[in-house]
Amino acid sequence: MRRLILLSALLVACSDGDPKETADTGLCADAPVVTYANFGEGFMTENCQPCHASTTLDRNGAPEDVSFDTLDDVLGHADRILARSAGDDAQMPPSGGVSADDRYLLSLWLTCWE
Repeated sequence: MRRLILLSALLVACSDGDPKETADTGLCADAPVVTYANFGEGFMTENCQPCHASTTLDRNGAPEDVSFDTLDDVLGHADRILARSAGDDAQMPPSGGVSADDRYLLSLWLTCWE
């Protein structure tokens, strides 16, 4: 029920995102609009940038060349983010704490919308 409410709210949210070419099939067919502005920026700031920001003092072992300071940084690592943070065997963030709903929205954002 919570997922339905969340998805309904996102359906009515304003967006400037453009659907990717694959948006008419599979996961993206009826996907709500999930963009950097209405989801991605906050998700990355809260869950990823504590270790993956160029200004982070303690990266906790995160590779120096993997920072998510900008949308372009994130999109450049989208496949890796999806594999490590949104899949069934999500390993990031290592401390956990990301809800299944947010992992689903992360999948939609990086798969269906830019």
